[in-house]
Amino acid sequence: MGTRLYPQRSDVRSIAIMNGSIIDGRGGDPLTGMTLLIEGERIAAIGPRDQVHIPRDAIVIDAMGGSILPGLIDCHVHFLLEYPDVLRALITQPSLRLLQAIPRMRLTLEAGVTTIRDAGGSPAGLKIAVERGIVAGPRMQVAVSIITQTGGHADGFYPCCVDLGFFGLRLYDVPDGVADGVDEVRKAAREILRAGADWIKLATTGGVISTSDAPTSSQLTVEEIATAVYEAAAQEKRCMAHAQGSQGIKNALLGGVASIEHGVYLTDELIDLMLKRNVYLVPTLVAPQAVIEFGQEHPDILPPMMATKAIDVIEAHRQSFRRAVEAGVQVAMGTDSGVGKHGENGRELQLMVENGLTPLQAIVASTSNAARLLHLDGSLGTLEVGKLADVIVVDGDVLSDISRIVDPRNVKLVLKGGKAAKNTLGAGVPMIAGLA
Repeated sequence: MGTRLYPQRSDVRSIAIMNGSIIDGRGGDPLTGMTLLIEGERIAAIGPRDQVHIPRDAIVIDAMGGSILPGLIDCHVHFLLEYPDVLRALITQPSLRLLQAIPRMRLTLEAGVTTIRDAGGSPAGLKIAVERGIVAGPRMQVAVSIITQTGGHADGFYPCCVDLGFFGLRLYDVPDGVADGVDEVRKAAREILRAGADWIKLATTGGVISTSDAPTSSQLTVEEIATAVYEAAAQEKRCMAHAQGSQGIKNALLGGVASIEHGVYLTDELIDLMLKRNVYLVPTLVAPQAVIEFGQEHPDILPPMMATKAIDVIEAHRQSFRRAVEAGVQVAMGTDSGVGKHGENGRELQLMVENGLTPLQAIVASTSNAARLLHLDGSLGTLEVGKLADVIVVDGDVLSDISRIVDPRNVKLVLKGGKAAKNTLGAGVPMIAGLA
């Protein structure tokens, strides 16, 4: 474990992280008395202190007894949204909404989330801006748009008879996803892929923050779903499904999606089908809670039917999650941030623990499991020699108290590819591009 994989470049200072418990994301016991050595953007060594050679000019970080983890991966966010506030959306220019995503991305990074999948609304240009160092943000995969039927969850036609786009969002390079029938779904999928999407997202049921349906309503046929799956696969990409009601979940599974988002009304039949097809559950347990909290704080803003739907689904949602966990369904963490506040991603881990996972399992769901879902497990998701140095340090022992990760102030260090997005531990680690 102490063997160095890469020779040190003369222009790169090594980083050694010491004096913490390493939770490597693979599900094993924490490692103590170890040194994690980073050279450049990758992990070069992990081993006992007396077996890892630390270069003389290395930056040494004292984790101060905290928890050293892989960067968290959130498989369901919406950077172009924050709370179901349609009125604010109506008076905000699309260009401003795009710029508003930048501080949300930074808050997400500072919460310890170094990789995300944006589940609709963000154009591919936002991802490219991060990759080029124009703005700071997590690593991104993007769905860009949401394919929905007329009157479906992501149809932006509101009761006032005006088409506002999904949640009042209209950007030139975010194609309209409303499609009916196989031919329209095929065209919508191709347009979304042309816009740079990494995933095709399908709304196969109604939802809490849509205005003209119920979470239990079934949307899109199996044939329509399978068409989108085919078009995605033709470009070596996959489909994710907003799926809350039982029949819509079943249709999504039969159509061939890779992940079920939310999964509010799971049945034993659906859980068995998920297991047989190796489909991931991205639970977003915090999402209905965030809607309820927003409604309590702003009863004059949140439409009453949204608040009612959030209250109605919350217990069924948690019960479905517990049953899926007991059956062994693969869980990948997702928060639906955007429905709630960005930067509070750690709340999802606490809710997963409250509803059946151990703290270690919640961390695995938020690291290696999520990386496998996103097909990033060759380079991310665990602390292993050769992988990218996405590393966070959390104050305290998260295995004995998972709530330590809920408050972003407890996340003391965030490294993305060996550079700091956040550092309150004192050592002079170079900052990532896009941060002062």
